[in-house]
Amino acid sequence: VSDHPQLGTVLVEASGRILYLFTKDELKKSNCSGNCAMQWQPLLTVDTPTIGDGVAASYIGTIKRQDGTRQVTYNGWPLYYWSKDAKPGDATGQNVGKVWFVVSTFGGPIQTEAAIKTAQNPQLGTFLVEASGRALYLYTRDEPNKTNCTGNCAMLWQPLLTVGKPSVGDGLTASLLGTITRPEGGTQVTYNGWPLYYWYLDAKPGDTLGQNVGRVWFVLSPDGKAIPAAAAAPPAGGGEATGAGPGSLPGGRRPLPPPHLPACVCHHDGRAG
Repeated sequence: VSDHPQLGTVLVEASGRILYLFTKDELKKSNCSGNCAMQWQPLLTVDTPTIGDGVAASYIGTIKRQDGTRQVTYNGWPLYYWSKDAKPGDATGQNVGKVWFVVSTFGGPIQTEAAIKTAQNPQLGTFLVEASGRALYLYTRDEPNKTNCTGNCAMLWQPLLTVGKPSVGDGLTASLLGTITRPEGGTQVTYNGWPLYYWYLDAKPGDTLGQNVGRVWFVLSPDGKAIPAAAAAPPAGGGEATGAGPGSLPGGRRPLPPPHLPACVCHHDGRAG
């Protein structure tokens, strides 16, 4: 990882070049090929990736691309370089097309002026999503404007991070929008005082697999309240989850972290842990 003066702590590869994710990708699946991959070059490896300090080793993995090459992933997100970053430390790819972002140590995007909007489905009604359409959740064990989801919890429930002032779309109340500084640093978006999170097993926009996980995680209504499980699909089974874990999934399944398949995602100076 490297500390960028504007973006905070971000993932880099061995030479210090900043890595990006593409919000149109899906969990462990790249949707950037052809000309896209000429501009946004995948981080490829022919061997097991090595890991630097500050990177969660069990969340490093690889996927097989259409051309047969192996691309490195972090927390399920395929990783890329931006062709116009001329030297290590450059981050000119940040917010390109509002779909390319640097990657936090939790494996989620650090957005520029993160935007919140709404989506709908028959089970949940109208609920909060971020700019790409991914569902946002609250954690009932948080406190007003305070997160209690850190460490491994935040790897599974990635905070919605922003640089710059966030914004809201139609149907939402701007005065309910806010930010907090997380214990490890970084600015997390809040709504009605609730810190906002992604669920790492939501593979694509529209997924709401995090609803009622552990009976403590819920999507939010436009007024900033938890949408109860009774309005959703059958509860996500299992007992109550703690802040350190994800609880159970539908059918009693337990989520497993991405496989540890340790190119180097490491310190700015190239040191591996």
